[in-house]
Amino acid sequence: MLSATNRQIRLARRPQGEIAAEDWAHVTEAAAAPGEGQFAGRTRFVSLDPAMRGWLDDRRSYLPPVGIGEVMRAGSVVEVTESNHPDFRIGDLVVGTFGVQEHVVSDGRGAFRIDPAAAAPSAYLGALGMPGMTAYFGLLDVGALKEGETVVVSGAAGAVGTMAGQIAKARGCQVVGIAGGADKCALLTGELGFDAAIDYRSEDVRKALRAHAPDGIDVYFDNVGGAVLDAALANLAMHARVVVCGAISQYNSATGVQGPSNYLNLLVRRARMEGFVVFDYAPRYREAAREIGDWIAAGRIKVLEHVVRGTVDDFPRTLQMLFRGENTGKLVLELV
Repeated sequence: MLSATNRQIRLARRPQGEIAAEDWAHVTEAAAAPGEGQFAGRTRFVSLDPAMRGWLDDRRSYLPPVGIGEVMRAGSVVEVTESNHPDFRIGDLVVGTFGVQEHVVSDGRGAFRIDPAAAAPSAYLGALGMPGMTAYFGLLDVGALKEGETVVVSGAAGAVGTMAGQIAKARGCQVVGIAGGADKCALLTGELGFDAAIDYRSEDVRKALRAHAPDGIDVYFDNVGGAVLDAALANLAMHARVVVCGAISQYNSATGVQGPSNYLNLLVRRARMEGFVVFDYAPRYREAAREIGDWIAAGRIKVLEHVVRGTVDDFPRTLQMLFRGENTGKLVLELV
């Protein structure tokens, strides 16, 4: 049976710059029962992603902003506790965009049963979820990756970055990762098999890119924007592709986004720079999941997760870890 109450995190006000504790409302309401054609479930894992910061701003984007007073949007894995839906049974684990709350009621749209025997449930929020799909389609479709090319990934120790670098290696490329801190860089070149890593906190990124990619960058997978993007643009190979995935260095800016000053090098190098949204590739998710799953099974990709165990009320604090560089790999909140 469903719990009598449901703890939720709702948006109380729009952040100005960095997200503050006062931007959230911690709410307890009665837990709803499933109606006809619905199921109810308790949340097991909540996904935390840099894109969440953009969802809080009242501006036009690829998704409507989270409304004031609404439950915070988030992907999660839930365990079905009651069901009046023919496709979902009690005990099933289901992934979907259910929001930051202890209990959910769903009609099943956009929800998918997962197999915990094939991979850990949290992996369906990371390597086999949105970050994995983002890395896969960003590199292979938008970046038009070819074997033997030189690939540079910024935010390389994050959920998308770790997958992008490993996918590029699996496709036979030379991979350079950019991350913050010696420990993260050592992880990239050690456990994850990157060919080189650059610590943006202690190194001159532009000089390091010239050293590690002397013939230029063929594909730059950008997760951070700002000064690191400018450094990459300065070292492009002919006909390079710049994949704009995100700009985490800019998300909390209260003065506006810093655009690239080296964009004219796209002209000089006959390169292109293209943004994308992973949801556009939804009809092909199964295709990507199969290939990523095969790489994981073969040991060519390692699933890297940073799991925080806590309650729904720990969501605001855990989300801040993303923007302070405190996580390595996919950040997940496990509700206990």
